[in-house]
Amino acid sequence: MDTLAKLEILADAAKYDVACTSSGMDRRAQKGKLGSATGAGCCHSFTADGRCISLLKVLLTNYCVCDCAYCVNRRSNDVPRAAFTPRELADLTIGFYRRNYIEGLFLSSGVVRDADYTMELMIETLRILREEEGFRGYIHAKSIPGASSGLVELLGLYADRLSVNIELPSQSSLSLLAPEKGKSDIIKPMALIRDGIQASADEVRLARRNYLGSRAKRFAPAGQSTQMIIGATPETDHHILQLTGALYKSFGLKRVFYSAYLPVNDDARLPSLDTDVPLTREHRLYQADWLLRFYGFEADELLPVEQPSLDLLVDPKAAWALRNADRFPLEVNKASYEELLRVPGLGVTCAKRLVKARVRHRLTFDDLRTLGISLKRAGWFVTCNGRMADGFCFDPIKARVHLEDATRTTGAGRKLKRGMVEGQMSLFGAPSPRATDPMARRGHRDVLLVAARGQRLKATEITPSGLPAADPLLQGEVSA
Repeated sequence: MDTLAKLEILADAAKYDVACTSSGMDRRAQKGKLGSATGAGCCHSFTADGRCISLLKVLLTNYCVCDCAYCVNRRSNDVPRAAFTPRELADLTIGFYRRNYIEGLFLSSGVVRDADYTMELMIETLRILREEEGFRGYIHAKSIPGASSGLVELLGLYADRLSVNIELPSQSSLSLLAPEKGKSDIIKPMALIRDGIQASADEVRLARRNYLGSRAKRFAPAGQSTQMIIGATPETDHHILQLTGALYKSFGLKRVFYSAYLPVNDDARLPSLDTDVPLTREHRLYQADWLLRFYGFEADELLPVEQPSLDLLVDPKAAWALRNADRFPLEVNKASYEELLRVPGLGVTCAKRLVKARVRHRLTFDDLRTLGISLKRAGWFVTCNGRMADGFCFDPIKARVHLEDATRTTGAGRKLKRGMVEGQMSLFGAPSPRATDPMARRGHRDVLLVAARGQRLKATEITPSGLPAADPLLQGEVSA
């Protein structure tokens, strides 16, 4: 099987993993090396229609000895199978980087033979990239549950971020849908990664104190994350947020990703194939997750036991404020920073601006607008100098009606159904009209830019993975 055919299969098989995000990693370019990473993220390239591209998200192989009910690559499924060798995938990554298709690599894999053997293949891929090719770009690698601790430690020395997918929100669901995986196979490597990150940070601090900072090798410097599937099993949002809060506190995760269940397999243990994908629920969980991490909320505050599901028509912060109407309206000139963070429509940046500005004088609603604070939501919950903004009154019923109408207007509260994704985001779509072509729109006449544009527009034959079939790299013509 040639490289193009493998890429079509393995890039498509990786599309169900949602754990792609900004790198949170700073690594400068270095003479004699290839690539760099910035804390703001890896997304520096754009397609012809303006979409931002970042990582090559691919599986090393979709062969798998596991038979997880929800997974398209499970052992019992009759799907096309392929596998890269470590050298093939490393060459592919470097070739794509040099062509400016990608900024980094997101690598996961099915379990071929056993967890340790699969991890050895992944480690060899990253070793080639880092040591032989001198690649300094961002790499996110998925640790295989059940792999030995020594291999997890070695993987973390090559990757910027590691993740171990928790998959499902409870042990009972994991036993039902993924019987080959156990809780300890997931929790143990999470703890190992947490301890490795802490030990590495301590070593770096000690090395810098002794002016040896460049000699300290860092372990997963961008931290760790995990992912869980939402909607395949009956766990409530309250249960999920309780678990999320415990994961953040116990393992110091950077992110927990929520993946709305996509019905890809016909299995009696799963919802039917025509089940609606719970996109709005996924969105609300991400909003609640943000409140846990940055706004000082606890899971029990966002969802009391008697109300175990998130409100689909009102965001979690507004729903909390409406349930706790006795705390509002807040006087912006007196409320503490922590109290301001709990006002719907006020974010961290705006709350800091407000606290800083009111030191000089008592604020008015005109001052709030000058500070960039929108009153469309906050106006229902705050006062300035003892009075509410024009057109607002503190009435929880009216406030809820207004907030629900705003949600319906934006479509966030509609019942959404998403079909199967037909591959990953295209890096090289069909030639776009002049109105969407940034080079044509800006009238660039630079010779190199015009040549690059002409070369791009020739790539009219597109593969399912979104890359041009005419690229010699995809035909196995990789030069040293």
